[in-house]
Amino acid sequence: MSTDAIGQKFAFHYPPRMTRRILETEQKALEINLDEPIYGAFAEIGAGQEVARHFFQVGAAAGTIAKSMSAYDKTVSDEIYGPEQAGKGRYVCESRLYKMLDHEYELMETRLRKERPDHTFFAFADTVAAINFSRTIKGDGWLGLRFQLTPGGAYNDLIVHVKLLDQDNRLQQQAIGILGVNMVYGCFRYAKDPEVLIHSLLDNLRGRAAIDMVRLVGADFQKVDNRLICLWMVKHNLTNVAIFGPDGNSKHAGEFLYRKSILIARGSYRPPTLVQEDMITRTFDQFVAEPDVERSKASFMVEITLENLLSGKGEVDERDFLDRVDLLCSLGQTVIISNCIRHKHLISYFMDFKVPRIGLAMGIRKLETIMQETCTQNPDNLLAAFGEIFPKNVRFYIYPALNDGSNELRTTANLKIPQEIHFVYDYLLENGNIVDVKTFDKSILSIYHKKVIKMIEEGQAGWEALVPIKVASEIKSKNLFGYKD
Repeated sequence: MSTDAIGQKFAFHYPPRMTRRILETEQKALEINLDEPIYGAFAEIGAGQEVARHFFQVGAAAGTIAKSMSAYDKTVSDEIYGPEQAGKGRYVCESRLYKMLDHEYELMETRLRKERPDHTFFAFADTVAAINFSRTIKGDGWLGLRFQLTPGGAYNDLIVHVKLLDQDNRLQQQAIGILGVNMVYGCFRYAKDPEVLIHSLLDNLRGRAAIDMVRLVGADFQKVDNRLICLWMVKHNLTNVAIFGPDGNSKHAGEFLYRKSILIARGSYRPPTLVQEDMITRTFDQFVAEPDVERSKASFMVEITLENLLSGKGEVDERDFLDRVDLLCSLGQTVIISNCIRHKHLISYFMDFKVPRIGLAMGIRKLETIMQETCTQNPDNLLAAFGEIFPKNVRFYIYPALNDGSNELRTTANLKIPQEIHFVYDYLLENGNIVDVKTFDKSILSIYHKKVIKMIEEGQAGWEALVPIKVASEIKSKNLFGYKD
């Protein structure tokens, strides 16, 4: 398949990016109310009925709202939507949202389609836990919109998870209302440009909310790649971390990693080499062998930072991004795209989800850089700085390298560490925060991804032997990274 064909499949070429003026929330709600074909239902659990309230208050709501309700009591909610999975006992979750959407959208179609054949129906639902008085709940929620773009046509779903950043319950309720209006407006006004739709979700909400999961699927969005949506979320500062699985579908850490331990390997993966494959396999085996990690409750993820995707012009290279994640997904990897340049920010993100054990797999050179940068950037606060990187449940797994121009191994035992932090480094080794990867293939340590990509781009022979067999096959079949037969 040619590069152009791949681009058409995964990176749909939308019309030129529209310039837009950010409207006030009330203006958006009124515009939708006055758009006669748009008609739907609102079902909101938690944080009031703030989304529907906006459409009621601006006037002309009879043109948009068929029903508004809130099944706040759990027993009532279960009677309408069915109980949640036994044992979890959670109602602010993805599965609850889908049950609400299924129920409310089906009612719209069965009750009103004959009477309103020319209308485009929607069902909006949310299930939210706003911050409580004791501050034990920070505030988050699931919001979804099931909607048609043509009367009687197939439906689409926009699914969102939001972290609420205001420190006041009333303000968090207000934020949910604004976000819900943005979702409805965006789906009916920006459907032809999904990147603008994603960008618009935080209109009038910057600094008050973080959207860390977006999924946009349906008959009208078959050419939309949800991996690109994850990239746009980070690119446009909706979140610092987005996750998608091998199937390309967006995942939310709170659902995907519920009570799981995680191992993360950061890299460029341009392309994945035999060294990276060996590091991933060996490190994960060592990780799940730890006494406090269960293999059945452990997940591995690879991470690419936004900074690593910038072209020479300082812009995000979407084609290059898709080439990399094509390979990672073909290898069955779950992928993190993040704006966490420093490891402590990535660690902090996952600590919020109370992950039992966090492991980071990296090469010895990366560890050396981290230690030196932490020392240089925090001369007056070294202990606190290292404490942020190495909480009790975090462990760095260090894969060795060869010393330049020799066959000598570089490991944690002979790493060059600034003298002023040697006592900290020794403590981290003794405490098990930093450990060597115990088994590895020394014969492949001379492989470097920069050399491999140069060989591919220049048409040199022999690069296939430096990457996994499946990676070589994918690069050739899809003409990735500029490969030419």
